[in-house]
Amino acid sequence: MSAKTIIVFFNLKSTTDESQYLQWAKESDLPTVNTLSSVSSFEVFKGISIFGQDKPSPWDYFEVIHIDSADAFLNDIQTDEMQKIVEQFQSFAEDAHFIVTENILTA
Repeated sequence: MSAKTIIVFFNLKSTTDESQYLQWAKESDLPTVNTLSSVSSFEVFKGISIFGQDKPSPWDYFEVIHIDSADAFLNDIQTDEMQKIVEQFQSFAEDAHFIVTENILTA
């Protein structure tokens, strides 16, 4: 089974304090997810604008999660620690879309 990349795009809830989200992402989300055995890397990006246009990004944030396999990742996120991270993420974010992708050069 080839490695996959999950790309998540989402907005923060109107009730979310962005500085609290950023602190949580840096201190809890990123370090915890990056320790999962199924994850080779996990990064979070802030959407700024649409390239070449004077328009804001339609999404506040993007996550890029490189995983060894979907099954292994699904197993890893069943732990109590990861379920807490998932719940915390859901308290900050809305309209989250989790897209499973594969690199066309390695597929």
